[in-house]
Amino acid sequence: MTTKNNLRFGVIGAGRIGKIHAENLATRIPGVEATTIADVDLKAAQETATKLRIPTVVEDYHAILSDPTIDAVAICSSTDTHARIVIEAAQAGKHIFCEKPIDHDLSKIDAALEAVEKAGVKLQIGFNRRFDPNFRKVRSMVADGKIGDVQILRITSRDPAPPPVSYVKVSGGMFLDMTIHDFDMARYLSGSEVEEVYTAAGVMVDPGIGEAGDVDTAVITLRFANGAIGTIDNSRKAVYGYDQRVEVFGSNGMVQAHNNTPDQDVYFNADGVHSAKPLYFFLERYMESFVVEMKEFVQSIRENTSPPVTGIDGRIPVVIGMAAKKSYLEHRPVRLSEITAPALQLS
Repeated sequence: MTTKNNLRFGVIGAGRIGKIHAENLATRIPGVEATTIADVDLKAAQETATKLRIPTVVEDYHAILSDPTIDAVAICSSTDTHARIVIEAAQAGKHIFCEKPIDHDLSKIDAALEAVEKAGVKLQIGFNRRFDPNFRKVRSMVADGKIGDVQILRITSRDPAPPPVSYVKVSGGMFLDMTIHDFDMARYLSGSEVEEVYTAAGVMVDPGIGEAGDVDTAVITLRFANGAIGTIDNSRKAVYGYDQRVEVFGSNGMVQAHNNTPDQDVYFNADGVHSAKPLYFFLERYMESFVVEMKEFVQSIRENTSPPVTGIDGRIPVVIGMAAKKSYLEHRPVRLSEITAPALQLS
């Protein structure tokens, strides 16, 4: 139902992630209307609009930006368009939710953040894992001092199957496509900034990924400003499902978050102990987190507060990803200060 108090959203991009956000905006978030969806593939946009009863479909996203009745946009298009659309949306006075990463080029990211700051609009980056209830509980315990001084952080993040090589070629590589979520989680869970990265990586899953110039398996060591040490281990293929676990160890104890499974039943018999495999894919594992992140973005607009994942939060994991790649290529630890000067000091 349309009311004058509803926030009106346009969705840019009708691919996999665009469909998720469009559905959440259209059906799961009170006080919001998904009024328009844009995609260069007009058929894909039309199919999504028909399913969700979104009234307007356009091929050119500029129609969303020029519509004065639309308050905010969800940018779900290909990564190479994100920074440009962020700038244009900010100049059009729209609040912006943008999927990660903003860009693979720091100068383009900084231009986008500067445009947002100048326009005075909200910008939230789509690091949805922060909104998972399991990981939020870990962060809350760390922030409340229940773990004491953080000493060791461990993140395991393994996909159930590798992406197509055609995707790998345009993804920016594993560190900026897959591990970027883990870099964000490392900052979020530890409450500290990464200062140095060391990467050991290789091709152990799909030779085609190596031929495309990327890796599919990695262990990354992080050193934090607060003195903690972290490890991230990644694989593009875990045969048992989507493996997502974290652990924070400190002077007062430890907290872990394990995989979500379809059920919690454990069956014991003469052959062994049996339980369900992890949920197979990110759509199952993190569906609720996508809803919560958008609800909190809407709340930040309504209450005129800072979004929970800011543009700077979007920039820093890209820097860490660049340092991780440089470390892999040069076989040495790399400090983040080697990659970039400090980000723009935005108010």
